[in-house]
Amino acid sequence: MSTTEERAPLGADDVAGIDELGQVFRNLKNELAKIIVGQSDVIERLAICLFARGHALLMGVPGLAKTLLISRLAETLSLEFSRIQFTPDLMPMDITGTDILQDSSSGRREFEFVKGPVFANIVLADEINRAPAKTQAAMLEAMQEHRVTVVGKTFTLDPPFFVLATQNPVEQEGTYPLPEAQLDRFMFLIEVDYPDRAEEIQIARSTTGAALPQLDHILTGEDVVRFQELVRRVPVPEHIYEFAVDLTRRSRPNSAEAPEWLKPLVGWGAGPRAVQYLILGAKARAALHGSYMVRLEDVLEVAEPVLTHRVLTTFAAESEGLRSRDIVKRLVEELSSET
Repeated sequence: MSTTEERAPLGADDVAGIDELGQVFRNLKNELAKIIVGQSDVIERLAICLFARGHALLMGVPGLAKTLLISRLAETLSLEFSRIQFTPDLMPMDITGTDILQDSSSGRREFEFVKGPVFANIVLADEINRAPAKTQAAMLEAMQEHRVTVVGKTFTLDPPFFVLATQNPVEQEGTYPLPEAQLDRFMFLIEVDYPDRAEEIQIARSTTGAALPQLDHILTGEDVVRFQELVRRVPVPEHIYEFAVDLTRRSRPNSAEAPEWLKPLVGWGAGPRAVQYLILGAKARAALHGSYMVRLEDVLEVAEPVLTHRVLTTFAAESEGLRSRDIVKRLVEELSSET
């Protein structure tokens, strides 16, 4: 059965916009390749999150150029970038800002709000699991609501607003792991892995010589917002909606749709927000690759980063050496083979 979206394909302006976005994405990869060696999948997933209006959690050991990648991404997009190093003594006002007593032009002393580092377009929350819960909550409120509240006053964050948080998987002493309900606020979990041998040789050559090159500015903040609105209009066939829902429901051990092998391995599955992010991620990927309609391959490509941090394994899975990513991969393979 046809859906409304299928009966109302994109107009000429939207088609031209998708063609433009595809070229922008190619230019973005070419610019970042001047500095970042490899990591093409990471760059694509960051772009998908950005244009889908999501946020991303990056996992990787130190030294994999996560901060460099994010700062240079902001540079190519002409966006304001700020980095927050999370520490156990970091307070919410260190992120959001606070009222400071200042001398006014009239000679009186008045409180003036001084903005914190969260007031930027791209915010790197470095090692977010090192800050206590109330500081994490202030960051996550800004992510969800796109505004902050300080001393009873509400301040709106200018779009585009894109948060990239990192967690160090090596050292866990003195950390405050994000609760599962807060992990759910991140659209993607992006795992940054070691480069291969050839890439590591190239890194040694390119980063131990002259200064790193300056990157060209590809977009403005207004362009990013325009493309974000365009991504939302990409049509989705009915069977893609059904696939996203079925995949998500199969991840829940108490669901009738869950396969028998999954039930002893998963303690908690993905919620409805996963379905939303599967569709939005597929829309963004389709547009970045020049497609005027979401395809099944788009959903398959975003399934792992959307679902991995939403599928919580049991002790039985850990004893068998199975990770959430392994379970998500098997779910995707089984459902796609049935489709």
